[in-house]
Amino acid sequence: MTRPIRILGIDPGLRRTGWGVVEIAGNRLAFIGCGSVTTNDREALAVRLLTIHDGLARVLDQFRPDEAAVEATFVNKDAQATLKLGQARGIAMVVPAKAGVPVTEYAPNLVKKSIVGAGHGDKAQVRMMVGVLLPKADPASDDAADALAIAVTHAHHRQSVVLKVKVAAR
Repeated sequence: MTRPIRILGIDPGLRRTGWGVVEIAGNRLAFIGCGSVTTNDREALAVRLLTIHDGLARVLDQFRPDEAAVEATFVNKDAQATLKLGQARGIAMVVPAKAGVPVTEYAPNLVKKSIVGAGHGDKAQVRMMVGVLLPKADPASDDAADALAIAVTHAHHRQSVVLKVKVAAR
């Protein structure tokens, strides 16, 4: 029997960065924890990014994930908001990478399709299905629920990601 794999899902955002931790052992999925790192929108951008960094670093120290998954940025009509989201996402990718945790990215539509069954499910559907897949989970925010959905998506797709890495290494 192999040991369980602990996965950290991260839903990056400048206001709130959601995080969720699950464990997978064979085909069994278990909820470990979730929450969000909240920043003060009155503070300077650099301070807000540092808050995200420090919050995620604490999550990594507490839960010691083996792998991490981050939602890829989607481009919206507001270029300034997209740029700020990209900066928060950069922090969300660097923190686990610096800790030696491999990071995989997933498109928002793939996360929704993996969890809801359709690539355009809304937040309520994602939250409901996270509750079905992880009955012990009770995320306090949509960001935490989305982060759990990202972690579950990685749990479902990680074998193909591991295989790609092995093939590329040859």
